[in-house]
Amino acid sequence: MDKLNEGTKKKIIEICDRFKEMKTPLVMILSDVQREFGYISLEAQEIISEQTGISVAEIHGVVTFYSFFSLVPKGKHVVNVCLGTACYVKGSQAIIDKVTEVTGAKVNGTSDDGLFSLDATRCVGACGLAPVAIIDGRVIGSCTPAMIADELKQIMNAEKAN
Repeated sequence: MDKLNEGTKKKIIEICDRFKEMKTPLVMILSDVQREFGYISLEAQEIISEQTGISVAEIHGVVTFYSFFSLVPKGKHVVNVCLGTACYVKGSQAIIDKVTEVTGAKVNGTSDDGLFSLDATRCVGACGLAPVAIIDGRVIGSCTPAMIADELKQIMNAEKAN
């Protein structure tokens, strides 16, 4: 999204317009832009700034503060592994290692084929299910390296079939 085309710019403006009447719309605008394009480029932040009157510095601060926003494109499938205390103690590092082994995605990076992104997150609020992994928004509680490998291989097989 480094040089946005007119259609993309128009879509970002439409997203901003949806929230014009709200007092504090920034997080909702950013969420919709992220959902639409997969990440929030600096150019997208500049358009949001023009449309809302919120400074680029403030927008960038929000984008970089919240881990669910991304400045770079994500893979087609996003894997989040919680590294909060409960999850870490119960083995989430081994889950991260297995995701890296199976997909080739490094922590907070994307696999070379663009299929997977791996994000290490802090507490996701599901400590009773520790350790927790999330694939494309689907929570996998009491996760093991074998479970995550199986889930990832199923996705890979489905992608090959398409």
